[in-house]
Amino acid sequence: MTETAISSRDNPIFKRLRKLAESARARREVHMSLLDGEHLLAAYLEAGGQPHTLVRAASFDAGRLAPLAARCPHAKAIVLPDALFAELAPVATPTGILAEAAWLNPSARAVTPLVIVLEDIQDPGNLGAMLRTGAAAGATLAVLSKGCHDPWSPKALRGGQGAQFVLPLQQNIDLLAWLNGFSGTSVALALDEDSDFYALDLKGPLALVAGNEGAGLSEAVCGAATRCAHIPMAGRIESLNASAALAVAVFEAVRQRRD
Repeated sequence: MTETAISSRDNPIFKRLRKLAESARARREVHMSLLDGEHLLAAYLEAGGQPHTLVRAASFDAGRLAPLAARCPHAKAIVLPDALFAELAPVATPTGILAEAAWLNPSARAVTPLVIVLEDIQDPGNLGAMLRTGAAAGATLAVLSKGCHDPWSPKALRGGQGAQFVLPLQQNIDLLAWLNGFSGTSVALALDEDSDFYALDLKGPLALVAGNEGAGLSEAVCGAATRCAHIPMAGRIESLNASAALAVAVFEAVRQRRD
């Protein structure tokens, strides 16, 4: 694959990539994002995606990229000085590889619905981890409120480790309207509820609702759910991290469905 060297911040390709790295609005307008690292690029290819552009830092070994580049026959390949590459990278220690890629739209599976519903999750790492948990559990859909962080941001993509490529997403959703229209059981995970989550029957069509890292779920969303329940904790700690709480809940549903 022939590479094009870019050394100026004024280059239009670099400007386009920087917009994708920095702006959720720019990503929404073109339905594209930047994938950081070999693992994420490989996951994108496994899901059937083909990147538009491959970006290599000058210090990254081109031979190491070659096996992945061979799977992207139509991608434009560019190489950047390390300093310019670092301006695009979402982490302090860049991986050396980025890919400009279109969002994927995975199809919903024809199985009993298992939906994760997320209200105002604002930390990109947390959001990515929650999507990764949902994908690992075989969730059929992720529904994100208008206040959630952009799931296609580079940091959320790193947290998801490929979840966004295989888990159908609905973004910027009015959760009250969505919950009112859901035909199955919706369970809001809330700390101050008496109902024991482990005592619930989770085998049918199910939506698990998790809230903001600090504030938890809003009163309105809790009220729109079929029921609210808490995850019992034996230790002396106030609460679980939002991502951990969702993981406990969704895999309890998986356990019951296996039985």
